Amino acid sequence: MSDAVRRISSGGPYEEAIGYSRAVALPNGLVLVSGCTGIQAGRLVAGGPYEQARAAFATALDALARFGLTAADVVRTRMYVVHGGDTAEVGRAHADVFGAVRPAATLVLVAGLIDPEMSVEIEVEAYRAGGVPEALPDTPEVTA
Repeated sequence: MSDAVRRISSGGPYEEAIGYSRAVALPNGLVLVSGCTGIQAGRLVAGGPYEQARAAFATALDALARFGLTAADVVRTRMYVVHGGDTAEVGRAHADVFGAVRPAATLVLVAGLIDPEMSVEIEVEAYRAGGVPEALPDTPEVTA
């Protein structure tokens, strides 16, 4: 366990351009995952808001896994949805991923996202008492 703030990158195209990390682990055991969308392998996933939300949650959970955390460690989610008619599908994706965990959750409507084809962006916060394990060895990491 480290007393330093640790940051990891997923190599996404916006991370370098905008200047952010995919996830930041704090010494107190809190891990913050930046907004994730339905982009996988450089492309927006096929399907609608449910599929985009599932892909976004998968990206967030992958970032947590790099610190040794799982969906069970998630304490808060935020979902930003472009179309009001998509809230039920995004909510269904959230329930499929976190139903038994039941983190604090917020779902808000927004005017748009960085790509007009994106229908949802999510943020995740996770917590592990006693701190977060070091990032896995193959993880690009910056310590500050």
